[in-house]
Amino acid sequence: MKRRIFFLLVLVLVILAWTLPATEVRLPVVRPEEVGMDSSRLALLDKVMAKALERKDFPGAVLLVTRRGKVVWRKAYGYSQLVPEPAPMKLDMIFDLASMTKPIATATSIMILVERGEIRLWDRVMTYIPEFVPYIEEKGIPGEEVRLFHLLTHTSGLPPYTDPKEVAARYGDPCPTEVLVKHIATIRKEYRPGEKFVYSCLNYIILAQIIKLVSGLDLAEFSEQNIFQPLGLNSTFFNPPQEVRHRCVPTEVIGGQPLRGVVHDPLARLQGGISGNAGLFSTADDLAIFAQMMLNQGEYRGVRILSPLAVERMTEIFPHLKFAGRGFGWDLDSDYATVRGDLFGWKSYGHSGYTGTSIWVDPETAIAVVFLTNRVHPEDKGEIIAWRSKVANLVAASIIKK
Repeated sequence: MKRRIFFLLVLVLVILAWTLPATEVRLPVVRPEEVGMDSSRLALLDKVMAKALERKDFPGAVLLVTRRGKVVWRKAYGYSQLVPEPAPMKLDMIFDLASMTKPIATATSIMILVERGEIRLWDRVMTYIPEFVPYIEEKGIPGEEVRLFHLLTHTSGLPPYTDPKEVAARYGDPCPTEVLVKHIATIRKEYRPGEKFVYSCLNYIILAQIIKLVSGLDLAEFSEQNIFQPLGLNSTFFNPPQEVRHRCVPTEVIGGQPLRGVVHDPLARLQGGISGNAGLFSTADDLAIFAQMMLNQGEYRGVRILSPLAVERMTEIFPHLKFAGRGFGWDLDSDYATVRGDLFGWKSYGHSGYTGTSIWVDPETAIAVVFLTNRVHPEDKGEIIAWRSKVANLVAASIIKK
């Protein structure tokens, strides 16, 4: 009888292991002092988060900090949603990353194709998108052609966005990416290529189409096969499957219902959720592993995603366009780099997302800060920029041994 009970208990535990959401930390957890950080200083994060929640700048957050490949801070705060009813934030919840899609999925995929000899960053965009209209000089003369590195660094001359309602009215909803890209290709370029930094989602929508044209796979398929699956990022994907929708943090309420597991960005939503500028969903734990891969110069636990030189090129300011403050996909010193705070050095890099997400990585101190919020829930009125800087400052100040 005791043996039968024992085996039944084991069976129940096995079933639970398969059915319950994974909340384990895949990077080792240590006391901050073990990696040269001060626990008391790091604990100030709780006060900062409490103030932000009190001000109702965002309903909730998950904050994860790693150093030297080990987790020193991993907490959930506040609420995952306020409507239709309040629900607590949990550590394993899945966030709409918004523009963090750009470096993590799109730029990384582009660099993988570069490493395989499939494309060059000096290639002309017109090589892949023949409809792409260049900047028009005086007297109607076509100017210099845009190259892939212009798209990656937001120096192509394209405007920041295009009206999704206009696109839907002209081409239908949903609108295939290849149709949207042909539309973007004809948009008047506001500046010569390489003349000015203008952060533009349109650049990365084009890059996603180039990935599909070259590889035969859309961005979701390519990144899943070449980035997420090899790294074991089981909660990172475009269009989260129905079985994990309950773990997705809702964003803005549209049409009386909060978007849950449906991308917030209108152009990405128009394309069916797969876009180069937005659409990726993930957890803090998965992003910590991605960050560690970058800190490891492209490798994680024996799996190589990028070469060391590709990581270096992605995470340094492109010397031909220093004024932009951008690497290939990553932000180092543009006007959007407030995620850095005031203390991390100029070799650090990261990116943010409109929905309230961000990541910052500092190779000099082997630190990664993953800060995920749902600031657009429920009415897209939350403030996040200053809190990102304050979080970064507290983490940096807690480093007492370099």
